Formats: sequence, C-alpha cells, structure tokens
Amino acid sequence: MRAWRTVVGVVLVGVMLFPVYWMFNVSLTKTSDMRADPPHWFPWDPTFEGYAAAFSQQLPALATSLFIGLGTVALTLAVSLPAGFALAKLRPRGGRTIDFLLLVAQMIPGVVMAMGFYAIYIRLGLLNTVPGLIVADSTLAVPFAVLLFRAFMAGIPAEVMAAAQIDGASTWRTFVSIVLPLSRNSVITVSLFAFLWAWSDFIFASTLNRNSDVIPITLGIFRYIGNNTTQWNSIMATAVIASLPAAFLLVLAQRYIAAGVTAGAVKD
Repeated sequence: MRAWRTVVGVVLVGVMLFPVYWMFNVSLTKTSDMRADPPHWFPWDPTFEGYAAAFSQQLPALATSLFIGLGTVALTLAVSLPAGFALAKLRPRGGRTIDFLLLVAQMIPGVVMAMGFYAIYIRLGLLNTVPGLIVADSTLAVPFAVLLFRAFMAGIPAEVMAAAQIDGASTWRTFVSIVLPLSRNSVITVSLFAFLWAWSDFIFASTLNRNSDVIPITLGIFRYIGNNTTQWNSIMATAVIASLPAAFLLVLAQRYIAAGVTAGAVKD
C-alpha cells in the first residue's frame, strides 16, 4: 500500500512540476528548433542566447522588482507588527470587528483594489511610481500579516510581559525588547509572503505603472512577449531567472514558515 502511495505521489509531483521543467527546457532550445515535430523533450543541443538576452534586457526590471519587494516587506512589517501586538495584548475596543474587517479585506479581488488605487493615485500623483506600487502591494500583505501576528502574540505568556513591566519597561520597550525577538518565526513568514506577493504582482503593475520606464519584472516579461513573440527561449529564460529568488527564499526559510504559519494554532 505504501508503494502505491509513493508512486501516486511521485506521479502527481511530476505532473505539477512538468511546466517548470518545460520552461527550463524551452529556455535552452534554439529558435530554429521551437517548432520541431516531435518537440525536443530534452535540450540535447542547448543554447544560452535566451539567457544572454534576458540579462541584457531585463536586469533593470529585476532590480526594480527587488526594490519593490523589499519596500513592501518593510512597510508591511512597520504597519502590521504594532497592529498585531495591539490587538493581541492591548485589547482595544472593537478588536473583533477589526479582525472581521481584516478577513473581509483579504476577500476583495485585486482588480477592484487596483481600480480604487488608480482613482486615488491620479489625484496624488503616484501613478507610474515605485512608491505607489509598494503601497499597493502592501495592502495585500498587511491584513494577512496582522492576523498572523495577532495569533502568535496572543500565545506569548502574560507573565513574560508582566515581568518586563515590573522591571520598569514601558509598553513600547516591552514590544521591542521582548515581543519582537520572540516573534522571529512569524516575522520571517510574513516577510517572505509579502516579498513573494510583491515580486509576482502583475495586476497592480499593469494598472498603476503601465506608462513608466521603471517597471517590475512581471511587466517586463509581458512587454517582452509582446515585442518578441518568436523568441520563446528568451522569454522562458527571463521566467527562469525571475523564479530563482522565490525558490531560493522558500528553500532557505521553509522551517521558519512551518513554525510561523501554525503560530497560535495550539495553546498550552
């Protein structure tokens, strides 16, 4: 029975990962071999012209996406950490209502939010700007982050905070010196998800940054496809390069994510 489960698992994983393999395969395939029949299932005669084109044309877009991702992480943490702490430990009036509104906020389609941001950014002059994209991308991460931090911080023993207060620590000092170090796993989890959301965003980028010369990598790939529809090796090479940071971060932080996502699920 275990053998069958293993076989089924391997087959399912293979099916799910096949598009990733095919993307890598096409990135190494020569343009003249793209329409081969039958198709080349393995790059026996690989070419790196696609990667050369991707690095020469898409590096500015990759740098922009990196800047937007890091900015989104910083803004998300700056807003959600104090908010999660306040909801978990300070228990303000209307805390349950705030929780409900945060859940509802996560259900709003991104297209609807993009249209709202477009109307606001026209008046504020934030269209086609990197700070505008950072603010917009943060709205996807903040509700999730606040709820995650609230769940984790609610599980921190009250005795720990009481001991800090007895020693003369203020609420802010307790938050910075006690709560933040204990919240490492949840901070890493939120940072990773916020970065990935910003890195892979296309709706906000195509709506709020359409006419800018400084564009993220998702919009760079979109424009590249439109201008070079026959150079699929270059397109797929760009997609492979854009996927590497996300894959690296997921592998690097997977054990922290497992602890962070389950934060607050079990209480002693």
